[in-house]
Amino acid sequence: MLAITDTAAEAIKSLTTDAELPEGGGLRIAAPSPEQGLELSLAGQPGTDDVVLSGDGVAVFLEPVAAQVLDDKVLDVQPVQGADGEQELRFAIGPQQTEPEA
Repeated sequence: MLAITDTAAEAIKSLTTDAELPEGGGLRIAAPSPEQGLELSLAGQPGTDDVVLSGDGVAVFLEPVAAQVLDDKVLDVQPVQGADGEQELRFAIGPQQTEPEA
């Protein structure tokens, strides 16, 4: 299942609050063309077949194909140098870290 870092959860919470989404709204991740990448958008409610991840006041809706693609991934936020030289924060998908066996 997709893991969400605390930093990403804070960013999602901020985005959904700023967008004044209704209660239960969240970030939706879809894979309309998986080979083209993923599509992130804000949604007032999940789609009919979406997998819903929620906790700590944050909701993420995963379209079924996206849920499959992201099953072993982690959603994070990373600073990126913007075109204007300013630092921007962007969502990033990475592999989940596995705990080394003792």
